[in-house]
Amino acid sequence: MSIKSFLLKKLLKSKMKGVPEAEQEKMITLIEKNPELFQKIGVEVQAKIKEGKDQTTASMEVMQKYQNELKAAMGQ
Repeated sequence: MSIKSFLLKKLLKSKMKGVPEAEQEKMITLIEKNPELFQKIGVEVQAKIKEGKDQTTASMEVMQKYQNELKAAMGQ
């Protein structure tokens, strides 16, 4: 495991406190398989927050936009 991967896992786990360990691992695996998609999602969520939307609304809007890509990443 590279240092970058290790640090990414630590950061993600700190952001997902309260989420079951199995779900955390599933999300980390998805992000590691397709980092570009999740980086794009993160940038767009931040842009919507800067526009004045709350984090939940911004996240939901962007996730809906990338719904098909997320389903494909999850193997559905």
